[in-house]
Amino acid sequence: MNKLRIRVLGPVGAEHAGTPLRLSKARQRELLGILVAARGRTVSTRRLIDELWEDAPPGAVGAVRTFIGELRRLLEPDRPPRTPPAVLLTTSDGYALRLPDDDVDLWRVEQRLQSAAGLGLDARERALTAALEEWRGSPFEEFSTRSWATAERARLAELRAATVEQLASARLELGRPQDVLALLDAHIGEHPWREEGWRLLALALYRCARQADALALLSRARSTLRHDLGLDPGAPLAKLEQRILSHDPSLDLGPDDGASLLARTVAAAGRTGERAQLEGVAQLLPVLAVSGSVQLAAEQRMAAIAAAEQFGDPELAARVIGGFEVPGSWTRSDDPVQSAAIVDAAVRTLKVLPPRTSARVRARLLATIAMESRGTADRLAEAAEAERIARKLNDPALLCFALSAKYQQTFSTAGLAGAREALGTEIVALAVEAELPTFEIQGRLIRMQALCALDDIDAASREADLIDALAARYDRHLATVFTAWFRWTFLQGPLPPAGDEMPGFRTGLPALAELTAAVRNGTELPDGNFGPVEPWVRPLLLARGGRLVEASAAVDVVPEPPRDLLFEVSWSLIGLAAIESGNPTMARRAHAALLPAAGERAAGSAAVDLGSIRLMLA
Repeated sequence: MNKLRIRVLGPVGAEHAGTPLRLSKARQRELLGILVAARGRTVSTRRLIDELWEDAPPGAVGAVRTFIGELRRLLEPDRPPRTPPAVLLTTSDGYALRLPDDDVDLWRVEQRLQSAAGLGLDARERALTAALEEWRGSPFEEFSTRSWATAERARLAELRAATVEQLASARLELGRPQDVLALLDAHIGEHPWREEGWRLLALALYRCARQADALALLSRARSTLRHDLGLDPGAPLAKLEQRILSHDPSLDLGPDDGASLLARTVAAAGRTGERAQLEGVAQLLPVLAVSGSVQLAAEQRMAAIAAAEQFGDPELAARVIGGFEVPGSWTRSDDPVQSAAIVDAAVRTLKVLPPRTSARVRARLLATIAMESRGTADRLAEAAEAERIARKLNDPALLCFALSAKYQQTFSTAGLAGAREALGTEIVALAVEAELPTFEIQGRLIRMQALCALDDIDAASREADLIDALAARYDRHLATVFTAWFRWTFLQGPLPPAGDEMPGFRTGLPALAELTAAVRNGTELPDGNFGPVEPWVRPLLLARGGRLVEASAAVDVVPEPPRDLLFEVSWSLIGLAAIESGNPTMARRAHAALLPAAGERAAGSAAVDLGSIRLMLA
């Protein structure tokens, strides 16, 4: 266990084996803060100079080296002379702080919050409580005017505020409104513009049998927002006030009533007609999918489509089939058979729709066809037509869905990361303006992946941070599976746990990520369960194992890689195996396939990285 502990959530400091370290110089503390904020990434000497001095002195490079040396001696007091440092490393163009997440309070908090999203209610409440207890003051406060700290302090303020609201929500769900009052009273004082804080506090007061206080608080919220901040209060506050005034019984939910509320809703829907039930289920399934119940949503989606087609009403079937507006960020279907069945149903329905059918319904069907054909068929024309309709209708939600489908079809050749980055950027802009958090997360995931292929890891890391904050705020914990793999691959983060709800991350990808890391590092290739990517991995394993004849034969019969996020990686593995096994024909094929991506990195998934494609082509 590491004896070193670093703190930045309050005054910057460190301790070794329980003894505080004497960081007596402001430059030492600031340097440590900059390195912590970089989260293990290299900070170049040039950037350190720019951050530490407004007008760098002539000996700035030497001064930085001096500060680094002092900091190393403080952080590793037991390191023997002339042995390489293990904590503050020198890299090719700068320095990096390398510690386990648990040894830095900020990193530890972010890891806890990331893990909390997938926990049960009690465990989530404990994890959120522990995360908030790490804050001992304002992060990096001593350096609040410094440019490097400004954005980080704003991000952490947002992260803490969102964590407070998540904790309050969890305690309310657990039937502990009394434990919310003090927490949120301070919160709304610090963040009066955050309506969710006001709403949760009013709800807690109501559940503590303080109806008059709850109504008074909502009145105060309106006044503060409108008169002090110039903001119009949102609908959730007005809706809560009306529900309190009408003594809505659902406001009195106890710790076990979340399931009861769903059960009552389902029971009420069961008393409606079959058509209404079908349309209601179609609207619920996307919520289940983005919240983590992927398998359940998939199963019920097929049942709903089959039932809708039995009605003999093409418009009803179209609404059910096209109503699953869930953006896809992984370009290989978890269930190709089901995806093909959905495409068939959508194509059948599209052919028999009456002329009166709205363009919006048609666009959703077209986008669904393109989305579900990812990696298996060229459906760019359908995606483009859905996009055209959405732009004509000026419907941002529909346009986000259409662009999401178009993204899934933007893999016709290698080297299209720039086009995908542009799509992600547009989706983010649309989603932010229209308040569509699920699509904002997807747009940022697309950008994170594309930026890795474009070799802009710093920008990808910023997107990952934003994704995690959004996932925590909107309970979209599946998004953190992508960011966890990104951090493991590019930032030396911890190995992510198995993504049980996401087959693509459970089978094949972990082994592939470890193998590609070994290829980059020049170490022995590990074998493993490569799942669906086995055909493109096995030839290289055979070649590295000295079985060159078998490797060359395997390369000869390797199937064409799917046109998806692993397209460049798959062709790179084929090319390496062909070269090492002496198969010039397949080596030339791999070279031709990869040539359009010569300026990119074989890292378009943001989870697997084989490095510069240009170097492989050389």
